[in-house]
Amino acid sequence: MSAIEEVAVDVSVKTACEALTVPRASFYRSRARAAAGPAEPPTRPRRRSPRALTQEECQSVLEVLHSERFVDTAPEEVYATLLDEQTYLCSARTMYRILDAHGEVRERRNQLRRPAYSKPELLATGPNEVWSWDITKLLGPAKWTYFYLYVIMDIFSRYVTGWMVAHAERAALAERLIAESCMKEAIEPGDLTLHADRGPSMTSKPVAFLLADLGVTKTHNRPYTSADNPFSESHFKTLKYRPAFPRWFDSIGHARAFCAEFFPWYNFQHRHSGIAYLTPHMVHHGLANHVLDRRRETLRAAHQASPNRFVHGMPSPAELPVAVYINPPATGADAAPTSQEAQ
Repeated sequence: MSAIEEVAVDVSVKTACEALTVPRASFYRSRARAAAGPAEPPTRPRRRSPRALTQEECQSVLEVLHSERFVDTAPEEVYATLLDEQTYLCSARTMYRILDAHGEVRERRNQLRRPAYSKPELLATGPNEVWSWDITKLLGPAKWTYFYLYVIMDIFSRYVTGWMVAHAERAALAERLIAESCMKEAIEPGDLTLHADRGPSMTSKPVAFLLADLGVTKTHNRPYTSADNPFSESHFKTLKYRPAFPRWFDSIGHARAFCAEFFPWYNFQHRHSGIAYLTPHMVHHGLANHVLDRRRETLRAAHQASPNRFVHGMPSPAELPVAVYINPPATGADAAPTSQEAQ
């Protein structure tokens, strides 16, 4: 029928139906069904079981359950007590059904009710718009001893703006690191969003008060959802999969010495797949377009020198994403090009 619709734009419906040997009545019926939408299936009333109790019987059972004798007794106990007295009204399960129909079956204990956490959706279109921070443990010289590595990184450029190794996870240490990183990057109030999981340091009052004073918006993962902070998690994987990463650290000085070598390598030498194999330093400090232009010139010169070697035409380097999301909105084609990989 869609073919008739297309042909009927230029000719009449009658001519289109005759050309495609389709009865006009069938075409109009199909059009009417499409306009009306899917038909709802007819609903039939549920047939009452012949074994079901009558309304009078249900009311008498309810009166027994409401009686002073049984008002605080579970239906199973009521059922057993009445059987001992050679009385049968209905099964214990039917008693529950009758109580449930009157809204009298519920959890009476004081249960913990967790709030509904919304999924964080963050967008960065340039450096110093969204930072992600987290803390990971580094194994110490003895069993159950750890050093704690604090890392703050920009999700658009993957540039590590601040890091620290400490003996413990403390809100005061996180507060100091965040303040120093914001000062170093000259963050203005209202420009930055800082994202983290729900660890004790991340949700502490000192950190919250500091961010409020700095004009920084804070967001958090949903509970037990590590995928809400993919960039920090992936960065720690890169750290711990380095060939030089030791099985344990002899001392906190050893851990700090290793990190003092790792983070300059990561920021200035590591070619990151999520940012077109540029280094975080290039992207963070506005050098990416210049580097990509030089790559295009090199590929153009190679193509002109030996065009027969490029069977698919002029090659082009990987492009830098124009937007980076944490949990991109599910809008399909309407969304901007995204990058959520952090390998």
